Amino acid sequence: MTVRTEPITDASGRSIPVARTWHWGRWLAAAVALAVAAQLAYLIVANPNLDWGKVAEYVFHERILSGVWVTIEISVLATALGLVLGVLVAIMRLAHNPVLSGLATFYIWFFRGTPVLVQLIFWYNLAFLFPELVLKIPFTMIGVKWDTNQVMTGFTSAMLGLGLNLAAYFAETVRAGIQAVDNGQTEAAYALGMTPAKRMRVIVLPQALRIIIPPTGNEFISMLKTTSLVYVVAGHDLMTNASQIYKANNRIMELLIVASLWYMLMTAVATFLQGRLERRFGSEAVRLVRGGGLAARILPKAAA
Repeated sequence: MTVRTEPITDASGRSIPVARTWHWGRWLAAAVALAVAAQLAYLIVANPNLDWGKVAEYVFHERILSGVWVTIEISVLATALGLVLGVLVAIMRLAHNPVLSGLATFYIWFFRGTPVLVQLIFWYNLAFLFPELVLKIPFTMIGVKWDTNQVMTGFTSAMLGLGLNLAAYFAETVRAGIQAVDNGQTEAAYALGMTPAKRMRVIVLPQALRIIIPPTGNEFISMLKTTSLVYVVAGHDLMTNASQIYKANNRIMELLIVASLWYMLMTAVATFLQGRLERRFGSEAVRLVRGGGLAARILPKAAA
């Protein structure tokens, strides 16, 4: 084993040689990993059954670009729906009212216990249970109604199914963030005479963001890829349009590669934005802690 010495100085000023060890095992493992990765890449790139010209042809195809846009729309709307409902369900879960807490617990259990694919198919076929959606004043004939088949399109059922499912997972994230806020902050809010709703809005939720934000970004990134399940309800997303194209021309692998490239690009952009968001809220969390928290800044103003 070859070693290399570099003189350093200790506290008394004497030179001490330090031996640097070459970790041959690490270099060998890295070489093997690179060789395996290179072999796999070569088998794919040089595969005679794969037409890379078709891949380049369909990357910016009109239907593919339309599918990318629909995928982004579904992801944003479903995530927004999931975030709003998730906060409400989390607050209900922490409520002292046993009915609200029980309903929130059941909601979380039900939507986390059933597969997303089953939920998407259920909402898309809701017309079998309710041919018409009716909204009216109870015990009267005053109201409006819609044809369920016209309302529950592939896009609507995808947004609803994915959003309701996300809300169940996000509720637990919000609950963990709320419970992580120091009890002293809550006590200070009560000392100021704040109502429970104002305490939650002004004191607790802003401080819980430092825990809620990172999982939220991960949920959105996961949502981008989960939208690929929407093809079962013909939601005109990226995977739906890609599958319709390869069913027509039998270029299955080429279209799957095209879809994968776009999914990876969207994931990379979302990951970059998530990192920026985490750094911003992370620094804000440190500032709040060093400054004594929101309640500590509000108390002196109230005392004055």
